[in-house]
Amino acid sequence: MTQILPDDVSHGFATRAVHAGQVADPLAGAVMTPIYQTSTYIQEGLGRHKGFEYARTQNPTRQALERNVASLEGARHGFAFGSGLAATDAILKLFSSGDHVVCGENVYGGTHRLMTHVYARMGLTFTFVDMRDVGNIERALTPATRMIFGETPTNPMMFLTDLAAVGDLAQSRGLVFAVDNTFATPCFQQPLSFGADLVMHSTTKYLNGHSDMVGGLVLTSRDDLAEKIGFLQNASGAVPGPMDCWLALRGTKTLPLRMLQHDTNGRKVAQWLTTQPGITHLYYPGLPSHPQHDLACRQMKGFGGMISLDVGDPGRARRVVEATKIFRLAESLGGVESLIGHPASMTHASVPAAMRNAMGLTDSLVRLSCGIEEADDLIEDLAQALAVK
Repeated sequence: MTQILPDDVSHGFATRAVHAGQVADPLAGAVMTPIYQTSTYIQEGLGRHKGFEYARTQNPTRQALERNVASLEGARHGFAFGSGLAATDAILKLFSSGDHVVCGENVYGGTHRLMTHVYARMGLTFTFVDMRDVGNIERALTPATRMIFGETPTNPMMFLTDLAAVGDLAQSRGLVFAVDNTFATPCFQQPLSFGADLVMHSTTKYLNGHSDMVGGLVLTSRDDLAEKIGFLQNASGAVPGPMDCWLALRGTKTLPLRMLQHDTNGRKVAQWLTTQPGITHLYYPGLPSHPQHDLACRQMKGFGGMISLDVGDPGRARRVVEATKIFRLAESLGGVESLIGHPASMTHASVPAAMRNAMGLTDSLVRLSCGIEEADDLIEDLAQALAVK
């Protein structure tokens, strides 16, 4: 299993983003980690090799990515997967039929679908709660509960979970606490430092940052969980190819710079949206008006570029998402280019309508992923789209 190198913890965040996990190329001294596009490795003899036997089990490019992001998250171990859902799948495979999981009710639609349509058939049980109140989590616990799983900020409602409070609860009950940190990234939030046991990412999003690969990661500092996740990574085989790992590793090198611009644009666009008529609800934790703004300031170093707004009417939501020119109508988020989406019919279409509506995820909700363009251009684009009749 992949473990960080001694030097991976000895520098500041931006320096680690560039250098952590990298080892000197023995062939040519390449500055950038090579793409080891190979399925297997020459062995010197039976049982004698250079630490690499078969590419499903180990790959040097993948290993560099795993160490790099583990360092950024303050973890000892990292495991890369072929998608964010494959990473979540590996976490769920830690448990057995009859085990119970408490999960945030507002998670990525694919996470909800995986739990309710796949693992529920295999005997795992799930209770979905509003994790803004740790009391809801505590009341949902049963003798069979084995894990608390949540996102913060959530997709797309931008709800926050008090990481320290839930970490304390999980530790007191002997439960695994897993956090999807895709929206905040380790640049703005490091859940392990608040008591989480596992952190996962859709590498597809901010870590890669260029919308040109699909991948996932699981990070932990617990050796027992690392051993199990490493076994599952190899046994189930849902690993990324070396080219995708290289693309993600290229992305993490500029993560601190990109996140600052995402955050700057997110704050400016959100503030401008507060002045616009016809927006019934605006969800951005960087706004003082956000009910959990104080919590965001305590556990996050920045607020990011994700914003959700309710425009009050499903027809208007359709007109807005179809009228933007810089914001591209597309699935996904976290790239350098700005994207706009309609969660009810796109990312969260698999979530039951009643559950969506109960949490405020209405058919009139629009989600923005603010890229790194000029903020004034993004505002101008939204202004003309919101004006469409």
